Amino acid sequence: MKKSLLIIFLSTLLSGCFSTPAVEVSNICNLMDEEVSWYRSVKASEKKYGSPMHVQLAIMYQESRFASDAKPPREKLFGVIPWLRSTTAYGFAQVKDETWDWYQLKTGNKSADRDDFDDAADFVGWYIDRSEALSGIKKTDAYHQYLAYHEGHNGFNKKTYEAKPWLTSVARGVASNARKYRQQLDQCRSELDRNSIWRLF
Repeated sequence: MKKSLLIIFLSTLLSGCFSTPAVEVSNICNLMDEEVSWYRSVKASEKKYGSPMHVQLAIMYQESRFASDAKPPREKLFGVIPWLRSTTAYGFAQVKDETWDWYQLKTGNKSADRDDFDDAADFVGWYIDRSEALSGIKKTDAYHQYLAYHEGHNGFNKKTYEAKPWLTSVARGVASNARKYRQQLDQCRSELDRNSIWRLF
């Protein structure tokens, strides 16, 4: 038992050494200009599902700070030893196993990976579209879109978020970021489009 605990403890320490660093964003234009493939991905998702880029990006920023291998923090065994994680959420969009399976089944995108930004953007755009269809939330409504993203459509429809003031506070932050990203993208989108085409060559 002691040996197996030691192995688990060492493996968790080692796995943390190779995690992708989080990205702090003050201006989304700078990030999209630096990560041109990311810009192409959210633009393609917007065109495919009608899900605004600024809402997609605000949700992903909240979920992972744009770290490809983001995971929930581990719980502590005996209050000290890193142990199991609270959920199976993973990747740029922090998607749980069962939700990712649902996405792959419905879209046919069987090879999609949660740590691939293109696939994560497609998922978020698709989920926003599903939230409009299943919960009546406008795609531009970042506040309620995030609540449905966090609680799931069944939870959102039952208004489970009303008992979670911390969650509604987070959702207000997502909405604030979405407004900021929209304003920033309005100023730089034409330039990003030009740069995106230029860097194809």
